Amino acid sequence: MNRIAGIIVVDTERCKGCGLCVEACPKKIVRLTEKSVNKKGYPYAIQTESELCNGCTSCGIVCPDGCITVYRKKWKEEQV
Repeated sequence: MNRIAGIIVVDTERCKGCGLCVEACPKKIVRLTEKSVNKKGYPYAIQTESELCNGCTSCGIVCPDGCITVYRKKWKEEQV
């Protein structure tokens, strides 16, 4: 059986911290930074627990500034 895994890449300098990606993530693994900000002073989106990402692209679709790119990879799970 194959499993789709995903990872997001955020252009942190363009992110304005609107939080739409946080709300859109069905796995709740996208959040805004708490202690770091970009050059414009905004907290930016980061991915937590990358092993849970299924590459659904919801975060990238709702981003109004196109700051999020989602990469997906198909993994073949070994049968036990």
